[in-house]
Amino acid sequence: MKKGIMLVVILSMVFSLIGCSSGSEEVKAKQVSILTPYLSSVTTNQMVETMKKGIEEKGWIANVVDTKGDFAQLASRMEDVISSKTNAIVIVSTDPNQVIAQIAKADEEGIPVFGCDSGFIDGMTLNATSDNSVMSEMITQYLFDEMGGKGKLIVLSHRPHPGVLMRTEKLDEMLKNYPGIEVITEQHVEVPGPIENSRKVMENLILANTETDSITAVWCGWDEPAIGVSQALNDAGRTNVIVTGIDGNSQAVEMINSGSTLKATVSQNFDGMAEIVVGEMEKVFNGETIDKGDRYAPATLITKK
Repeated sequence: MKKGIMLVVILSMVFSLIGCSSGSEEVKAKQVSILTPYLSSVTTNQMVETMKKGIEEKGWIANVVDTKGDFAQLASRMEDVISSKTNAIVIVSTDPNQVIAQIAKADEEGIPVFGCDSGFIDGMTLNATSDNSVMSEMITQYLFDEMGGKGKLIVLSHRPHPGVLMRTEKLDEMLKNYPGIEVITEQHVEVPGPIENSRKVMENLILANTETDSITAVWCGWDEPAIGVSQALNDAGRTNVIVTGIDGNSQAVEMINSGSTLKATVSQNFDGMAEIVVGEMEKVFNGETIDKGDRYAPATLITKK
């Protein structure tokens, strides 16, 4: 009888220890906080979903925060995840200067901050992106060649986004060598809703520039404005205007191949960026030292097949 009681006690202790061990493993699962103000963007959403998949495959937990264009809320939510002792933070499609104080705080707390298609500043671990200057040079040179080095150009941009800012600054630089190209106007694109906003902007510009040769081309900082612009031009029958974008958005590629006014884009490797972040994050979690700064995923010019 005593042996039987002792066996029951021992088995109870074993199961108890197994339960504690299992609970402890759950607690130790790495928590990764992914924050962005632009989840409604097709490409931002693509990066977040690829990253989530990679994180979950590692056995970590991904928590996504979308502040819908609100940078003040982004800073506030970043402070929340720092206070909750998240194991890592990823800011996606975000200018890190908008959350500079929070990045410094995370650094003090020993929480690595990664960027995905964002900028890089001190206090961050790394930023995975495309070389925005190179991409802009590729698409801008294509456009200027198609224009024959002259004509009237409209620019649609969103300079608060670090990548789009670099693209637009490269355009500004290249324009200095093309005195025959006149920039009629540069318009800011609202986010969320860049396709709808750009279509309305272009509709107004078409009404203000009714002559056939009054608009030669439209340079867009990314594909969603290019889609909206092309829709407006096609509806108005202004099929002589050349439109370009950047990103390689699937809808943009379809429009290019269908013969719309959208003629070219540059395809970014968004999945590659997300994979870089997850891979480097794993090294950091394993205690490895990695080189800080930007990591570039290659890009490709896309025109009609």
